[in-house]
Amino acid sequence: MEEIELFLEEAKELMDKSVSHTQQELNKIRAGKAMPNMLDGLMVDYYGSPTPIQQVSSITTPDARTLSVKPWEKNMIAEIEKAIINSDLGLNPQNDGEQIRINIPALTEERRKDLVKQAKSEGENGKVSVRNVRKDTNDSLKKLKGDGVSEDAIKGAEEDVQKLTDAHVAKIDQLLVEKEKDIMTI
Repeated sequence: MEEIELFLEEAKELMDKSVSHTQQELNKIRAGKAMPNMLDGLMVDYYGSPTPIQQVSSITTPDARTLSVKPWEKNMIAEIEKAIINSDLGLNPQNDGEQIRINIPALTEERRKDLVKQAKSEGENGKVSVRNVRKDTNDSLKKLKGDGVSEDAIKGAEEDVQKLTDAHVAKIDQLLVEKEKDIMTI
């Protein structure tokens, strides 16, 4: 029985990570408002080693449509600007020698629909990840049958895994509803 509890605990942990990862991916999808986390995951060449942009600069939002990136060291401005231009974010940085300003353009209806599709795709990836945890956990539970664990205990554990799966898929669906509303709000 203790083994079953461990499997369930591990499954919950992995499913929580899947939901958390999906949340992070959805946060990267911009909804027309400037948010510092839009640049999360952007790497800058800092004296030869790739470094997250947050570690070489401060990122602020002076207003709803502008991002301001102020490097800790002035000589990093060109590297930060290059990283932003080369990213797949489609942003156009302006460098004034002190800091980099990025104007976030308003989204067109077509672009909003594309972003909703992208969000749904990320949500589906999260659900697949949760379902893979369910499958792996159920496979591990079935192997316990050979170790003398009763079939009833395994069946009960599989039902618990299904409940966990349903709850985590519902969380991802809720994240998607919120993101879609955020994207479609002008």
